[in-house]
Amino acid sequence: MANVKIVTDSSCTMEKSICEDLNIHVMPLSIMIDGVMYRDDETLGGEKFMDMMEKAEALPKTSQPPIGEFVELYDELGKDGSQVISIHMTKSLSGTVEAARQAGNMSQTEVTVIDSDFTDQGLSFQVIRAAELAKAGADISEILEVIQEVHDHTKLFIGISTLNNLVKGGRISRTTGLLSNIFNMRVVMDFENAKLIPVAKGRGSKTFSKWFSELKAELSKSGNVRQIGISHADGLSIVEEFKTGLQELFPDLTIYVLHTNPVIATHTGKGAFAIMYYTD
Repeated sequence: MANVKIVTDSSCTMEKSICEDLNIHVMPLSIMIDGVMYRDDETLGGEKFMDMMEKAEALPKTSQPPIGEFVELYDELGKDGSQVISIHMTKSLSGTVEAARQAGNMSQTEVTVIDSDFTDQGLSFQVIRAAELAKAGADISEILEVIQEVHDHTKLFIGISTLNNLVKGGRISRTTGLLSNIFNMRVVMDFENAKLIPVAKGRGSKTFSKWFSELKAELSKSGNVRQIGISHADGLSIVEEFKTGLQELFPDLTIYVLHTNPVIATHTGKGAFAIMYYTD
């Protein structure tokens, strides 16, 4: 039986040790900062990027990996007869998944490309589960079925401390009703069906606290939460409070608190956070 290998992109936020242990292959996107192109890999890093973005004259621009690099990776992974499942961030944020599809059609390897409809740790839920199953020897059909289940039971909420980057990046059109008095506004959005849907907004820190209290109340009624992830863009202080509150509800879960990747930080701006979870 052919092995199955898992590929994702650098918008997938997860612990390096997990990525290495599960042999997950990560295709880096590129980020242009003031005319200089950088690969979104370990040499850039979330914290370093935040400082570079703050000092930049213009908002950084992200770009998908070249199709040729995908083809090379797929061909290499398939040399031993392996099949590939390539899982990527939502097409609403990047053309990466489409580049992967085109490369899959050109590769000599059998490649199945999946649009996760998420990003960050929300994407990692699907990627990690797929890699765990692949490592255990599951076949393509088994893995795809579980990926779909994880997808269907994932929720991703994004908290934004400033809408400046969303405005500059042209993403504000997805947040209906926020165009007036946008500056210094705090907003929490539900990332649903690849769209940002506002669920709370206000001008003080209580905006996030009130929303989080409501989220905790909702989750306290759910006993089937499988995984929780918390990511941030230079917003560690507030997410540590979130972790404490969620850990009290789910003491047996490992809740990862990670700095988001440069691709996502470009869209969200400084001080943003995301809480993601999936259920049975």
